[in-house]
Amino acid sequence: MNERTIDLLGEEKFLRIQNCHILLIGLGGVGGYAFEALIRSGIKNITIVDFDTFEVSNLNRQIYALQKTLGKNKCEMAFFRAREINPNVSIQIWNQRLTKEQITSEFLAPFDYVIDACDDVMVKRALFLQCAFEKKKLISCMGTANRTHPEFLEITTLDKTYNDPLAKKIRNSFKSSSVLKTKVVWSRERPVKQKKLGTICSVPMSAGSLLASFVINDL
Repeated sequence: MNERTIDLLGEEKFLRIQNCHILLIGLGGVGGYAFEALIRSGIKNITIVDFDTFEVSNLNRQIYALQKTLGKNKCEMAFFRAREINPNVSIQIWNQRLTKEQITSEFLAPFDYVIDACDDVMVKRALFLQCAFEKKKLISCMGTANRTHPEFLEITTLDKTYNDPLAKKIRNSFKSSSVLKTKVVWSRERPVKQKKLGTICSVPMSAGSLLASFVINDL
Protein backbone atom coordinates (compact mmCIF):
# COMPACT_ATOMS: atom_id res chain seq x y z
CA MET A 1 0.00 0.00 0.00
CA ASN A 2 2.99 2.33 0.36
CA GLU A 3 4.49 2.12 -3.12
CA ARG A 4 4.04 5.86 -3.74
CA THR A 5 5.66 6.72 -0.42
CA ILE A 6 8.60 4.40 -1.15
CA ASP A 7 8.94 5.94 -4.62
CA LEU A 8 9.42 9.31 -2.95
CA LEU A 9 11.52 8.42 0.10
CA GLY A 10 13.35 5.31 -1.04
CA GLU A 11 13.30 1.89 0.60
CA GLU A 12 15.88 2.64 3.30
CA LYS A 13 14.21 5.82 4.57
CA PHE A 14 10.78 4.23 4.42
CA LEU A 15 11.88 1.26 6.53
CA ARG A 16 13.41 3.67 9.03
CA ILE A 17 10.10 5.45 9.65
CA GLN A 18 8.00 2.30 9.38
CA ASN A 19 9.69 0.61 12.31
CA CYS A 20 9.63 3.55 14.72
CA HIS A 21 7.29 3.58 17.71
CA ILE A 22 5.30 6.80 18.02
CA LEU A 23 3.36 8.03 21.05
CA LEU A 24 0.41 10.24 20.07
CA ILE A 25 -1.42 11.99 22.90
CA GLY A 26 -4.83 13.34 21.94
CA LEU A 27 -7.13 12.28 19.08
CA GLY A 28 -9.21 15.42 18.66
CA GLY A 29 -9.22 17.89 15.80
CA VAL A 30 -5.41 18.00 15.60
CA GLY A 31 -4.45 14.53 16.81
CA GLY A 32 -6.91 12.68 14.60
CA TYR A 33 -5.42 14.15 11.43
CA ALA A 34 -1.89 13.53 12.71
CA PHE A 35 -2.81 9.88 13.29
CA GLU A 36 -4.33 9.54 9.84
CA ALA A 37 -1.20 10.98 8.21
CA LEU A 38 1.10 8.69 10.21
CA ILE A 39 -0.88 5.59 9.26
CA ARG A 40 -1.06 6.49 5.58
CA SER A 41 2.68 7.26 5.57
CA GLY A 42 3.43 3.69 6.59
CA ILE A 43 4.23 3.98 10.29
CA LYS A 44 3.05 0.75 11.89
CA ASN A 45 3.76 1.11 15.62
CA ILE A 46 1.72 3.82 17.33
CA THR A 47 0.45 4.15 20.88
CA ILE A 48 -2.59 6.45 21.09
CA VAL A 49 -3.85 8.08 24.27
CA ASP A 50 -7.31 9.61 24.70
CA PHE A 51 -10.05 9.09 27.27
CA ASP A 52 -12.83 10.92 25.43
CA THR A 53 -15.83 9.93 23.31
CA PHE A 54 -17.19 11.64 20.20
CA GLU A 55 -19.86 14.31 20.58
CA VAL A 56 -21.99 16.25 18.11
CA SER A 57 -19.74 19.30 18.61
CA ASN A 58 -16.82 17.29 17.19
CA LEU A 59 -18.43 16.79 13.78
CA ASN A 60 -17.17 20.07 12.33
CA ARG A 61 -13.47 19.23 12.62
CA GLN A 62 -12.55 15.74 13.92
CA ILE A 63 -11.81 13.20 11.21
CA TYR A 64 -13.23 10.18 13.07
CA ALA A 65 -16.33 12.00 14.29
CA LEU A 66 -19.27 10.63 12.28
CA GLN A 67 -22.93 10.12 12.99
CA LYS A 68 -22.22 6.42 13.56
CA THR A 69 -19.33 7.09 15.99
CA LEU A 70 -21.11 9.55 18.29
CA GLY A 71 -20.80 8.39 21.88
CA LYS A 72 -18.00 5.97 21.02
CA ASN A 73 -14.44 6.04 22.28
CA LYS A 74 -11.98 8.01 20.18
CA CYS A 75 -9.10 5.55 20.56
CA GLU A 76 -11.23 2.59 19.53
CA MET A 77 -12.63 4.36 16.46
CA ALA A 78 -9.14 5.46 15.42
CA PHE A 79 -7.92 1.88 15.85
CA PHE A 80 -10.65 0.47 13.59
CA ARG A 81 -9.96 3.16 10.99
CA ALA A 82 -6.23 2.39 11.01
CA ARG A 83 -6.86 -1.34 10.53
CA GLU A 84 -9.07 -0.58 7.53
CA ILE A 85 -6.20 1.37 5.96
CA ASN A 86 -3.41 -1.06 6.91
CA PRO A 87 -4.33 -4.40 8.53
CA ASN A 88 -0.70 -4.87 9.60
CA VAL A 89 -0.49 -1.86 11.92
CA SER A 90 0.29 -2.38 15.60
CA ILE A 91 -1.79 0.11 17.57
CA GLN A 92 -1.70 0.23 21.36
CA ILE A 93 -4.63 1.98 23.04
CA TRP A 94 -4.53 3.97 26.29
CA ASN A 95 -8.20 4.68 26.87
CA GLN A 96 -7.67 6.94 29.85
CA ARG A 97 -7.05 10.53 30.89
CA LEU A 98 -3.30 11.04 31.04
CA THR A 99 -2.01 12.91 34.09
CA LYS A 100 1.22 14.80 34.67
CA GLU A 101 2.24 12.20 37.26
CA GLN A 102 2.28 9.52 34.56
CA ILE A 103 4.84 11.36 32.45
CA THR A 104 7.89 9.50 33.71
CA SER A 105 11.08 8.05 32.25
CA GLU A 106 9.53 4.58 32.31
CA PHE A 107 6.41 5.78 30.51
CA LEU A 108 8.39 7.43 27.69
CA ALA A 109 11.06 4.74 27.35
CA PRO A 110 9.46 2.63 24.54
CA PHE A 111 8.91 5.53 22.17
CA ASP A 112 11.11 6.98 19.43
CA TYR A 113 8.97 10.10 19.12
CA VAL A 114 6.24 11.84 21.11
CA ILE A 115 3.49 13.87 19.47
CA ASP A 116 1.50 16.06 21.85
CA ALA A 117 -1.94 16.98 20.53
CA CYS A 118 -3.73 17.24 23.86
CA ASP A 119 -5.29 20.34 25.45
CA ASP A 120 -4.22 19.68 29.05
CA VAL A 121 -1.74 22.38 30.07
CA MET A 122 -0.37 20.41 33.01
CA VAL A 123 0.29 17.35 30.85
CA LYS A 124 1.92 19.53 28.20
CA ARG A 125 4.23 21.09 30.78
CA ALA A 126 5.19 17.67 32.12
CA LEU A 127 5.90 16.41 28.60
CA PHE A 128 8.08 19.41 27.78
CA LEU A 129 10.07 19.00 30.97
CA GLN A 130 10.48 15.22 30.94
CA CYS A 131 11.24 14.95 27.22
CA ALA A 132 13.88 17.67 27.51
CA PHE A 133 15.42 15.89 30.49
CA GLU A 134 15.35 12.52 28.72
CA LYS A 135 16.39 14.05 25.38
CA LYS A 136 13.32 12.38 23.94
CA LYS A 137 12.07 13.71 20.61
CA LEU A 138 8.87 15.72 21.09
CA ILE A 139 6.74 18.00 18.97
CA SER A 140 3.72 19.71 20.52
CA CYS A 141 0.73 21.55 19.08
CA MET A 142 -0.20 24.91 20.51
CA GLY A 143 -3.60 26.61 20.16
CA THR A 144 -5.72 26.22 17.01
CA ALA A 145 -9.07 27.51 18.31
CA ASN A 146 -10.50 30.91 17.32
CA ARG A 147 -8.35 31.00 14.18
CA THR A 148 -9.44 30.79 10.55
CA HIS A 149 -6.19 30.90 8.53
CA PRO A 150 -4.23 27.62 8.27
CA GLU A 151 -1.61 29.37 6.14
CA PHE A 152 -0.37 31.12 9.30
CA LEU A 153 0.61 27.83 10.93
CA GLU A 154 4.34 27.22 11.34
CA ILE A 155 6.81 24.89 13.00
CA THR A 156 9.26 26.62 15.31
CA THR A 157 10.59 26.37 18.87
CA LEU A 158 8.55 27.31 21.93
CA ASP A 159 10.65 30.39 22.69
CA LYS A 160 9.81 31.94 19.31
CA THR A 161 6.01 31.78 19.61
CA TYR A 162 3.72 34.78 19.99
CA ASN A 163 0.00 35.56 19.62
CA ASP A 164 -0.71 32.26 21.36
CA PRO A 165 -2.10 32.28 24.93
CA LEU A 166 -1.50 28.53 25.36
CA ALA A 167 2.13 28.77 24.27
CA LYS A 168 2.61 31.74 26.58
CA LYS A 169 1.34 29.75 29.59
CA ILE A 170 3.79 26.96 28.89
CA ARG A 171 6.67 29.24 27.89
CA ASN A 172 6.41 31.27 31.09
CA SER A 173 6.68 28.08 33.15
CA PHE A 174 10.25 27.41 32.08
CA LYS A 175 13.62 29.10 31.99
CA SER A 176 15.60 26.11 30.75
CA SER A 177 16.89 26.66 27.23
CA SER A 178 16.47 22.96 26.38
CA VAL A 179 12.76 23.09 27.21
CA LEU A 180 12.24 26.37 25.35
CA LYS A 181 13.84 24.86 22.24
CA THR A 182 11.14 22.18 22.02
CA LYS A 183 9.56 22.04 18.57
CA VAL A 184 5.95 23.23 18.32
CA VAL A 185 3.26 23.78 15.73
CA TRP A 186 1.73 27.19 16.30
CA SER A 187 -0.07 29.98 14.44
CA ARG A 188 1.08 33.55 13.83
CA GLU A 189 -2.59 34.49 13.57
CA ARG A 190 -3.98 36.47 16.48
CA PRO A 191 -6.95 34.49 17.84
CA VAL A 192 -10.43 36.01 17.78
CA LYS A 193 -11.34 37.33 21.22
CA GLN A 194 -14.56 35.70 22.40
CA LYS A 195 -15.85 33.78 25.39
CA LYS A 196 -16.39 30.49 23.59
CA LEU A 197 -13.69 28.55 21.75
CA GLY A 198 -14.68 28.28 18.10
CA THR A 199 -12.96 26.18 15.46
CA ILE A 200 -12.99 25.62 11.72
CA CYS A 201 -11.80 22.33 10.24
CA SER A 202 -8.95 23.63 8.06
CA VAL A 203 -6.82 24.90 10.97
CA PRO A 204 -6.62 21.79 13.23
CA MET A 205 -6.48 19.60 10.12
CA SER A 206 -3.43 21.47 8.86
CA ALA A 207 -1.82 21.49 12.31
CA GLY A 208 -2.17 17.71 12.55
CA SER A 209 -0.63 17.26 9.12
CA LEU A 210 2.29 19.47 10.13
CA LEU A 211 2.90 17.40 13.27
CA ALA A 212 3.02 14.16 11.30
CA SER A 213 5.09 15.66 8.49
CA PHE A 214 7.72 16.99 10.88
CA VAL A 215 8.05 13.63 12.64
CA ILE A 216 8.37 11.69 9.39
CA ASN A 217 10.98 14.06 7.96
CA ASP A 218 12.92 14.19 11.22
CA LEU A 219 13.03 10.41 11.50
